[in-house]
Amino acid sequence: MDHPRCPAAHPQDPTPCGGPVAVSVLDATGAGAEGCEHHGARLLASLDRGRVYPLPDAPPSAAVRVFTAADTIRPFCWVDGPRAKSSQLSRAENRAREGR
Repeated sequence: MDHPRCPAAHPQDPTPCGGPVAVSVLDATGAGAEGCEHHGARLLASLDRGRVYPLPDAPPSAAVRVFTAADTIRPFCWVDGPRAKSSQLSRAENRAREGR
């Protein structure tokens, strides 16, 4: 790999970082990783009850952008295959299925 990626990038996710490390994404137990907005959103989408916080030098609204993007991203979106179970769909897709 030519360029190191942020700590939030999953080893199987082939996408490059989308800017500087700007957010901290935490799981339900408080464990987490710092990452760029792109990988932060992909990580947050893959967590149940995850949270995102801006780092002190983050661009304005970085955490809001990550939270908003994660809503439409499927968990582990780099994994191919059919997706029919609610746990395999984005939060937005699940809301649409439920008519909300």
